[in-house]
Amino acid sequence: MATPPGLPALDAATGLLTHVRQVLSPHCDARPGDLPPELIVIHGISLPPGEFGGPWIDRLFTGSLPAEAHPFFRDLAGRRLSAHALIRRDGEIVQYVPFHARAWHAGTSSYRGRERCNDFSIGIELEGTDETPYTEPQYAALTGLIQALLAAYPSLSAERIAGHYEIAPGRKSDPGPAFDWARLRGALAR
Repeated sequence: MATPPGLPALDAATGLLTHVRQVLSPHCDARPGDLPPELIVIHGISLPPGEFGGPWIDRLFTGSLPAEAHPFFRDLAGRRLSAHALIRRDGEIVQYVPFHARAWHAGTSSYRGRERCNDFSIGIELEGTDETPYTEPQYAALTGLIQALLAAYPSLSAERIAGHYEIAPGRKSDPGPAFDWARLRGALAR
């Protein structure tokens, strides 16, 4: 299926977006049994907490986060984490893992009784915090990215989009109350 005009272009053969910054992570592997993606998980991230910009998210997802750069990094440095994509505060999309591969973003998780969400989900990080409103450019980029994913992967659905807090309740809270779910769902329904 062709990508509608104005949306990020996705090469279904490679699982990569075109015309976005690629910072490919080694923290990924094949989905078991070549499962197609069936769920989109929205996350929130800032490194250090509450700070935006800088190289730290890229460094975290590529395994090169220096523990000595900030006290918060001590527990994160050396962990093998990734997401498929990040949307920065200015709307820039950075891709870390091809969408057909398994990124390591959800941790211990369950969606509608189905365990191991990394096996069948796409993880999208938004640069932000639970309490800081997300930006206009982020909502626009997220809507476009999700529309491109829906066009490329018939196994996905606008009805199967969850927050990290929904698949890891009690353990995670992101993207938090600052995220406007009604706004996203309204934009996807247009």
